[in-house]
Amino acid sequence: MFTNIRENIARIEERICAACDRSGRRRDDVRLIAVSKTHPADAIRAAFEAGLRDFGESRVQEAKSKILQLADLPITWHLIGHLQSNKARPARELFHWIHTVDSLRLAEKLSPSPSPGGEELPVLIEVNLGEEASKEGIRSTELAALAQQIAQMEGLSLRGLMVIPPFLDNPEDVRPYFRRLRALASDTERRSLPNVSMRELSMGMSHDFEVAIEEGSTMVRVGTAIFGSRPPID
Repeated sequence: MFTNIRENIARIEERICAACDRSGRRRDDVRLIAVSKTHPADAIRAAFEAGLRDFGESRVQEAKSKILQLADLPITWHLIGHLQSNKARPARELFHWIHTVDSLRLAEKLSPSPSPGGEELPVLIEVNLGEEASKEGIRSTELAALAQQIAQMEGLSLRGLMVIPPFLDNPEDVRPYFRRLRALASDTERRSLPNVSMRELSMGMSHDFEVAIEEGSTMVRVGTAIFGSRPPID
């Protein structure tokens, strides 16, 4: 049933390596996160057996079931979907990375809760560069203040930024959004905030991850190109 997953991953690896070569980067600089939302635990296991170790989920409740089923595997779990503040505690207990911090309230809810292993939780701030009403994330003008606030919180380690740019048919048209996120990260890094690093840029999906890598992405979130079309949600 999942025989294509290994082949799909191999093709994606070739494309990632080519993008890294074009931009003078090392393959190890880019983390491939398999977006497994709506796909069953067996598909995740197949991708793990094909070499992947990082998986992204969007819903806390759906992820909890899979994480329990796959507890025997040393998977790094990333929350890549919008997180409501009332789900912050279970999210911190389940996930190793949160990519979608988009408010002070959410950061405060995440701050005091225990993370897997009891360590600081790595988080990214989601920035809505397209200022689309249908998407979450803060405006770029709000980034400096939120980064400053998170820097003062116990239990959180701000590691970078995340973006979901507008979907455009030509991936080249998305390049300015990736370039802008990288610039915002550089601006934030220069502020030298305590316990804040802008090393991670979570940007690029199945449609445009090669352009994202060329613009400095360190985490690409690829789902359809690995698992195929998402099954319908009941």
